Amino acid sequence: MALKSTVARFLRSTLNSCQQNRLQSVAILGAPFSKGQKRGGVERGPQAIRDAALVERLANRENPVHDFGDLSFPLLENDGNFMNVPFPRTVGRANQIVSEAVSKAVGAGHTTILLGGDHSLAIGSVKGHANQRPELCLIWVDAHADINTPHTSPSGNLHGQSVAFMLKELKDKMPEIPGFSWMKPCLTAKDVVYIGLRDVDPGEHVILKDLGIQCFSMRDIDKLGIQKVMEVTLDHLLARKKRPIHLSFDIDAFDPSLAPATGTPVNGGLTYREGIYITEEIHNTGLLSVMDLVEVNPSLGANQEAVEATASLAVDAIASSLGQTREGALAILQ
Repeated sequence: MALKSTVARFLRSTLNSCQQNRLQSVAILGAPFSKGQKRGGVERGPQAIRDAALVERLANRENPVHDFGDLSFPLLENDGNFMNVPFPRTVGRANQIVSEAVSKAVGAGHTTILLGGDHSLAIGSVKGHANQRPELCLIWVDAHADINTPHTSPSGNLHGQSVAFMLKELKDKMPEIPGFSWMKPCLTAKDVVYIGLRDVDPGEHVILKDLGIQCFSMRDIDKLGIQKVMEVTLDHLLARKKRPIHLSFDIDAFDPSLAPATGTPVNGGLTYREGIYITEEIHNTGLLSVMDLVEVNPSLGANQEAVEATASLAVDAIASSLGQTREGALAILQ
């Protein structure tokens, strides 16, 4: 009987160990998609990030890294505007594909990295994550709030409306956009924190204030410092319950001097140290489950050097979110 008990404990321990290792494996999904906004070239972002040695950098980790290649997105015919929203059915279908892929990767136990593509893809990424981990929380690192509705959006571009699709409090504010019948809100306002805001539309400002969403603008970061911002962020999201983190990181959160190859740059953004500190602190929680890295646009770099700098910065942000540290690795003593 004692032997059976010992064997049972050993099997449970082995299975738990395998499961933990499986949970820490990394899945990379490319999402070469641009129809959530009007500037071409962002569909080349995933390849630019790979060309900046993403897989090679992550391969230094102990846990396995799986690059599953790029998702394929159909361009639907006769996809005219709805209200002022261009390509609604195409964007909706692309996000449904992303949702299914992210859900599958998370369900298989991978920490999942989605390479964009424009930020409309976060609609599907967060929804797919929530299908597996409905208790998740969202950290949105971006110069923009992306919480317009079709009624408030100056441009109609869906990459500026992503968060509005996710929030239960905005369900009655969102019209029935063609292509999105599959999408149901999966978060509440208290599940979201913004970091790096500095270009917020008037309608978005009203929404953020009315819903009481925790936001840190660049002025707040200047005033409080990035360490305090992250302390408050993680306390707000995790103090009551430890839960999976979805990090949605727009490369334009960084200052344009660091990330020039992007579609909507705004001066006065995150420094390199501030941006990497954010990802390091999220990694230190041990709770990162999915990360979106979006809006790298190789067509908008003034030269190849600008493209490479932006893509390399994206790789640094991803690598540090997965445990690469600025202290370096400790040598193993024999």
